Amino acid sequence: MTNSEVERPIITVIDYQAGNIRSVEKALEKSGASVKVSGKASDLEKSDAVVFPGQGSCDSSMVNLRNQGLDEVLVEWINSGKPFMGVCLGLQLLLEESDEGDERGLGVLEGRVEKLPEGQKVPHMGWNSVRFTTDHPVFKGVSQNSYFYFVHSYIAVPKASSIIAGHTEYGRDFCSAVAFDNVVAVQFHPEKSGENGLNIYKNFVSYVESSS
Repeated sequence: MTNSEVERPIITVIDYQAGNIRSVEKALEKSGASVKVSGKASDLEKSDAVVFPGQGSCDSSMVNLRNQGLDEVLVEWINSGKPFMGVCLGLQLLLEESDEGDERGLGVLEGRVEKLPEGQKVPHMGWNSVRFTTDHPVFKGVSQNSYFYFVHSYIAVPKASSIIAGHTEYGRDFCSAVAFDNVVAVQFHPEKSGENGLNIYKNFVSYVESSS
């Protein structure tokens, strides 16, 4: 869909009962988007971009996605080349499998979700820095080693290191962001990360506008 200059890009936030939906909606609206929260595949057809957030467990979330017919739709969306952003669980579910459960992930990315290493307090909750290794426009103007808010017990371990866009230290170096083609996904919560997080959402909205 092509929007005129006076119209806001339409971004659908996927609702699959995985929590933290409303704060993402508000952050995107503040960043200049027209936001629809929906668990219906048909609503994606009217959208310029998709944001795939979430907090919760891998197995229950994948079951919800499949029951709503969203698993195949999301893969098709990503393969279409349209802008896509994943947040927290929305990054982890892009991979093939997880140590957290038995359900298969979406399989968009080769790799596995692993539990954070022993010896660290789990979940990893609070502020931590991200070392960015990409010039993707969604991270434009975000200072190196900026702090973002994390809440997670598992980490994404993509097979292809070339797609890793951000690194964070917590017991080990882990992937805190990926970027490839039309996809950006982060382990942290931009909507809980103050001005740095809002800048990422603003950049994503601008990216959507330039892609329309």
